[in-house]
Amino acid sequence: MKTVQQATYDILRSNNMNIIFGNPGSNELPFLKNFPEDFTYVLGLQEAVVLGIADGYAQASGKPALVNLHSAAGTGNAMGALANAWNSHSPLIVTAGQQHRAMVSVEPYLTNIDATQLPRPLVKWSYEPSTAQEVPYSISRAIHTAMSEAKGPVYVSVPYNDWAQNAEAQSNSLLSRKVTSRRALDATSLQSITNDIRMAKNPVMILGSDVDADDANDIAVQLAEKLKCPVWAAPSTPRSPFPNKHRCFKGLLTSGINSISEQLSAHDLILVIGAPVFRYHQYEAGEYLPADAKLIHITCDISEAARAPAGDAWVADIKPAMLQLLDSVDEKTTEMPDYRKSPVQVNLTSPMRPETVFDTLNWAAPDNAIFVNESTSTTAEMWERLNFESQGSYYYAAAGGLGFAMPAGVGIQMARPDRQVFVVIGDGSSNYSIQALWTAAQYNVPVIFIVMKNGTYGALRWFASVLDIGDIPAFDVPSIDFTKIAEGYGLQAFTAGKPEELERAIASARQSGKPALIEVETWGALHDMQAK
Repeated sequence: MKTVQQATYDILRSNNMNIIFGNPGSNELPFLKNFPEDFTYVLGLQEAVVLGIADGYAQASGKPALVNLHSAAGTGNAMGALANAWNSHSPLIVTAGQQHRAMVSVEPYLTNIDATQLPRPLVKWSYEPSTAQEVPYSISRAIHTAMSEAKGPVYVSVPYNDWAQNAEAQSNSLLSRKVTSRRALDATSLQSITNDIRMAKNPVMILGSDVDADDANDIAVQLAEKLKCPVWAAPSTPRSPFPNKHRCFKGLLTSGINSISEQLSAHDLILVIGAPVFRYHQYEAGEYLPADAKLIHITCDISEAARAPAGDAWVADIKPAMLQLLDSVDEKTTEMPDYRKSPVQVNLTSPMRPETVFDTLNWAAPDNAIFVNESTSTTAEMWERLNFESQGSYYYAAAGGLGFAMPAGVGIQMARPDRQVFVVIGDGSSNYSIQALWTAAQYNVPVIFIVMKNGTYGALRWFASVLDIGDIPAFDVPSIDFTKIAEGYGLQAFTAGKPEELERAIASARQSGKPALIEVETWGALHDMQAK
């Protein structure tokens, strides 16, 4: 008879989940006893890093990823990363070890008190099995729940003595189960949306990360070209849903209420697909929509549909719904727009301007490169100058939580060894998850980290100007040598002060086939102050 542990590993195998991302503690060790040879355990040095690596892997592979955390303390450490995964619709199965079932009620050391409540509201489902025999069923349910639209993380707390108990023979029925979600628009809804598009004189599309996650980018291009309409990426989008060099693409929508309304003021129909309406950031008074504009929202997430402050929403899986629209709408007879602009050239300086760094990176990177962004103060320049041509080209922290990019880049590179991953990260952001460098080195994951070193929290300085707040004592982070940190974790490290040095460093890193960090001193607020 199989043990609960053996039955659970069989379920993971049947769902093609042979990689476990974790940082275990005492409560988790029984799950890892006699660890199967056909599984890989990817160790991270801190739980937020672990969950971030798994998040990147799940997003880039489209598969569920198992995360192994240590009780309440490990879960707590990972909560910031869990917020990003929740907002990215990342299918993570987060497991945490619970104390021995016989003494949970007396709350001994390392008990996960109220375990099911701890990760809420950042999970779709949270459960602690009532018996050991329930564990395989709980893991199976967790996988199918995480993968059903809208995808997202789930949480299972398992008392550590459960793994050695005998499993029920009926648990074998879980090995062949499949749960498929492909919700299309019903005929009436499709007709209503099609009629609104047909009647619109000046429609616009706003696309979000779920378009990229459902591999519907090419469909989005065909739909935009058929409607001959402008396309915006949704505010603060964590993925690129549309080629950013396409003639219909206008750029990243801003994140203020009034600003968005002004940017869309010329349009009578606003078609939002695969994104919230809208992901606002700084507060601005104003109207949610331009006067007399109609908004149609197509989302895979019922929560996004329910909380939108304006417009009519339809809940459907993104790719099927977009294929339906592509087949049903008429081609507009208007002229195809062209919003392409030549990037403004900047003077070469030392330190380099961010624009120069991105121009050089765009030149040195292969055509199918993947870019992970946590240089938050230079996001606009990144979208202007880098090339996000194909599906899965761009990733960003969906909840805005710092510490995403470094671990996510490791996970994305593991999931996509056929593409070169570049993590572009600020010096302030780097310190939130610098431990990810160790995992990259230990598992020889050839991701390239580019640290934009300007000695300050650039995004924080920008937001202080938005809020009309003067200088505060927490803006600057000078005197950090990232090359020494990287070398200490086992990476090769380079410094680059000129475009040709950056290009040579990228070439050397790629030729080695090993992970690398490149420290690039960039022009920032400190240099502006010094120049004055």
